[in-house]
Amino acid sequence: MNILETENLQARHGLLEAVRGVSFALAKGETLALVGANGAGKSTLLRTLAGAHPVAGGHIRLNSDDVTALPSHKRVSRGIALVPEGRRMFASMTVAENLKLGTMAGRKGDWSIEKILEIFPNLKKRINSKTGHLSGGEQQATAIGRALMSNPDILLLDEVSLGLSPLIVDRVYASLGGLITSGTTVVLVEQDLARAMSVADRVICMLEGRVVLEGRAKDLTREQVTEAYFGLRHAQKKGGAAC
Repeated sequence: MNILETENLQARHGLLEAVRGVSFALAKGETLALVGANGAGKSTLLRTLAGAHPVAGGHIRLNSDDVTALPSHKRVSRGIALVPEGRRMFASMTVAENLKLGTMAGRKGDWSIEKILEIFPNLKKRINSKTGHLSGGEQQATAIGRALMSNPDILLLDEVSLGLSPLIVDRVYASLGGLITSGTTVVLVEQDLARAMSVADRVICMLEGRVVLEGRAKDLTREQVTEAYFGLRHAQKKGGAAC
């Protein structure tokens, strides 16, 4: 059974249609990478799934229940957790205090501060430090840990490598690898095609709010994804239709 389904999902920024008729299904334990250029609609799609952006049309189903009209806090209690772009830490609070905020969803599960520190050992020495004093990588680890503390069924990760050095990105992805192999269901927005395809089971490429390519990561070549990423496949189809 699919854990998450979208049907003809639409979202807008004013008059701009940022997400245009997106439909896909996600199985439990699967990792889906959303790729595409800036402005393709990836982050808006993620925020719409989490309830942080209003739905303009279509449906979102979680464990077969329609959650389209639910506000974000109720989606968290149903099992959807978003790690937003830019991390959005409470800078005056410690790592431990930020992590504990995740428990406010009231969901039962196995995630605890101890388990978070096993996945992100770089936080052990910083557990009582204010997050405003952390490095970018430590803040990202805290943001992911806070989301996991809500014991989500689905973890939505928006641009986890944004603004981080290559070395720190390597560390974050090494930790994500363990998280993914543990069976956590993940939807990942990532600009780096190589990294996205290395951890994903499936890849969806978006262009101008639409899905222009979808498939299993192992069946897609980097060239296919790159063509879709930059709209070359779309342009070729339009050109061919005009002939």
